[in-house]
Amino acid sequence: MDMKVFGTDGVRGAVGQWPMTPEFVLKLGWAAGMVLGQEGRRRVLIGKDTRISGYMFESALEAGFSAAGVDVRLLGPMPTPAIAYLTRTLRGSAGVVISASHNPFQDNGVKFFSSQGEKLPDVIEAEIERMLDEPMTVARSDMLGKAQRIDDAPGRYIEFCKSSIETGLSLSNLRIVVDCANGAGYQVAPRVFTELGAEVISIGSEPDGLNINAGVGSTDPAALQRAVSEFRADLGVALDGDGDRVLLVDAEGQVLDGDQLLYIIAADRVRRSGYSGGVVGTLMSNLGLELAIKELGLPFVRANVGDRYVHETLKRNDWLLGGESSGHILCLDRHTTGDGIVAGLQVLSAMKARGQSLRALAENMAVFPQTLINVRTEQKCDLSQPRILSAVQAVEKVLGDDGRVLLRASGTEPLIRVMVEGKRADLVEKQAKKLAQEVKEIALSPVA
Repeated sequence: MDMKVFGTDGVRGAVGQWPMTPEFVLKLGWAAGMVLGQEGRRRVLIGKDTRISGYMFESALEAGFSAAGVDVRLLGPMPTPAIAYLTRTLRGSAGVVISASHNPFQDNGVKFFSSQGEKLPDVIEAEIERMLDEPMTVARSDMLGKAQRIDDAPGRYIEFCKSSIETGLSLSNLRIVVDCANGAGYQVAPRVFTELGAEVISIGSEPDGLNINAGVGSTDPAALQRAVSEFRADLGVALDGDGDRVLLVDAEGQVLDGDQLLYIIAADRVRRSGYSGGVVGTLMSNLGLELAIKELGLPFVRANVGDRYVHETLKRNDWLLGGESSGHILCLDRHTTGDGIVAGLQVLSAMKARGQSLRALAENMAVFPQTLINVRTEQKCDLSQPRILSAVQAVEKVLGDDGRVLLRASGTEPLIRVMVEGKRADLVEKQAKKLAQEVKEIALSPVA
């Protein structure tokens, strides 16, 4: 559906610029309350990450929902997947997260979960957009929504995370550095690993409203790599600002991305429980993941970039495992949405079961070199035109069966993303630069 406000992950933008203004978010809360409150329970849960603007938008949403006659339960700073879980267990009509995920503090956003803890269907988001065009009304005074804080939310979510691995599993012989990205997981993530017995060193756990994702977290793992080395840790865990992504760092300081972690989880599921469903990646997933999953005897398919599309493909095929190289990993036998802490625990469970290091668990997946080049354009370019298709085919011929090419238009910027992947890094880089130059020339030509 062609929507003006909702993107692939809710509403997002720079604070103070439409749509992330107090006035608009107030109206968004009201519109969502009018649509989501029709289910009967008329109660929503609101959580947020640690951005300074979260206080402002929390108040705006609370007022909007109250005007629509919907009760609000305020959870405070909590990871996005925690909101999904608590919405389901506390029987809310919906869950609302105030976060811009891995973006810097100057941005913020609002995303919604259904009563089942899943991303809202497009049809519901479209109905909320339609409601935004209606004049805002206010419920009768005796029907206004009430607000209440849920003080035990962190403890509830910590127990849920711990329950995602087998009872009795102990991490007592592991020293783990946990990087919370100065984000929503800063309170709960260290406690999860500590309560499971690990010795935990926490970094990126002193949010000040301005430092979320700043030089820490899954988008910048260098600080975690240094800490793993400094403290001689067995591994490091890096979350992003809202806690739905995870990357791991092994004892040697090497980063394992979402593709490698997804492979480790899938291989463990096959070995321990005979998992026979498929695995879903995205158009950007490494070719090495696809080949390694097929070596396990499992089907592998690619969805569009975005965890909601991975989720939709999993549900359509009745499969359980999927994810993105960025660290969004879905284990639908454990949670309804991507969860950085839960995904990390699945990998640690595999380590304990096999008695192997992270590096050893990932050895059977080759990581193919990738080169990604962003080509800036001033006008829309048809990627299916013969000149571009011919240029792509020429590169594919050079790579043969050991590589692939992907051209993708950015949904938020005037960019064409050129990705080339193959076994030889030098060849991949050369062909990517060649193709990017050709795409740029074609895009700038009058007939593009």
